[in-house]
This record gives sequence, C-alpha cells and structure tokens, in this order.
Amino acid sequence: MVKHVGHLSQLDDIFHALSDPTRRDILDRLSDKSLTVSEIKLPYQISLVAISKHLKVLERAKLIRRQKLGREYVMRLHSRPLKDAYKYIETFKKDWERPLDALEKFVERNS
Repeated sequence: MVKHVGHLSQLDDIFHALSDPTRRDILDRLSDKSLTVSEIKLPYQISLVAISKHLKVLERAKLIRRQKLGREYVMRLHSRPLKDAYKYIETFKKDWERPLDALEKFVERNS
C-alpha cells in the first residue's frame, strides 16, 4: 500500500500535503472543477510563488495533476491517493469505536 519516495513514503507526502489549511482549501476548490494557477491564487493574499510551492507539495503527494494548455497550467484534482490515507486512518477505527460502544452500553444500563 505504501510506496517509498526517497526517504518519505507516499503516505507521508499525502499527510504532509493535507496538514496545511491552504492546501486543503485548494483541494476543495479543485473538487468542483479544474483551475488555472492564476485562478487558484485569486482568493489568497499570498504571492504566486507561495501558491506554486503549495501546488508542488500537492503534486508530490499526487493529489493534483498539472496540464499545460497554451501558456497556462491547469490543475485538476486526483483523489485516488486519498483512498490510501483513508485506509490507513480506518485501521484505527476500532480504537475510537470501542470507547463509544462502552459509553453507549453505560448509558443504556443507567437510563
């Protein structure tokens, strides 16, 4: 499931990319439609260089894909790697459900 890219795994790259609110917002915006780099930058009060750095992190995690159309680059969401992150997180599901099950039983016994 996890492939190594240099010294970091693909999963590390995904979680690193998701750790920043600006990058998460970019992914959210790209879930609606593909956008050019300049369209991605519009709502943010940061430089184009900063946006480019965010996009590189998302590309390294394989969460977005870049396509050149004329003189502009169009970015689009590639959500497949999120499935790997979801699978990883889901392995801990039993750990957070166990206390909830115990709480539910406690409430039922004491109601």
